[in-house]
Amino acid sequence: MPRPPRSRFRTFTRRIAIAALGLFALAAGCATLRSGDWRTASHEPVGTAPDAKATREAVVQVYAARAFGWRGVFGVHTWVAAKPANADAYTVYEVIGWRLRYGGSAVVIHARAPDARWYGAEPELLADKRGAAAEALIGRIDAAARSYPWAGEYTVWPGPNSNTFTAWITRAVPELRVDLPPTAIGKDYSEKLFGAAPSGGGGQASIAGLLALTASGVEGLELNLLGLTFGLNPFDPAIKLPLVGRIGAERTLAP
Repeated sequence: MPRPPRSRFRTFTRRIAIAALGLFALAAGCATLRSGDWRTASHEPVGTAPDAKATREAVVQVYAARAFGWRGVFGVHTWVAAKPANADAYTVYEVIGWRLRYGGSAVVIHARAPDARWYGAEPELLADKRGAAAEALIGRIDAAARSYPWAGEYTVWPGPNSNTFTAWITRAVPELRVDLPPTAIGKDYSEKLFGAAPSGGGGQASIAGLLALTASGVEGLELNLLGLTFGLNPFDPAIKLPLVGRIGAERTLAP
């Protein structure tokens, strides 16, 4: 005898609830694994960036690393690093929300290792430009960072946050061709309904980062639902999923 429609609906909702509970349990477990004392967490470089003193050419790189604690289950922290030709150190551009507690700007422009671990999390290289091509971008990166409009604001979800800041720079400097990971929550935050994709190419329709549709030759096609991004990139083959991130071949980077 066929199961009544109401019974089918209850079975379906029960399965959804079980799946949701499993997801939250997984998130809680991952958060426990990523928790610890932030004061003793590692910030050691992982060796991805060329040594500044030994490398005379200009270098521009973009990185992402899982956020600290429970936030790392859902999202990443991103930043941009630049070294002009013949410079002995990198300048890193990033947003750090807790600085607002002391009345400062969330935008931080400082010298540090570009490939340093982010509170223990190993960074992933998203873009790598070298030589004259990199040198031509550094001034524009600096100008974009200093003109970031939400320097006095920080909201983990849906933004503006550190990923909103990186997307602000990559929109201003599309030559970087950065495909920010789907776990970069906040990259789709915008006060405009229509604009460029976070990579600076293609287009995006976004409602304050809560709902967004993105299409470009860098990101492919992405759908953002309440900060959870699903996507498919046929240009640099990969599937994009929330929590998990990018699934596919190693990124195509052209230093």
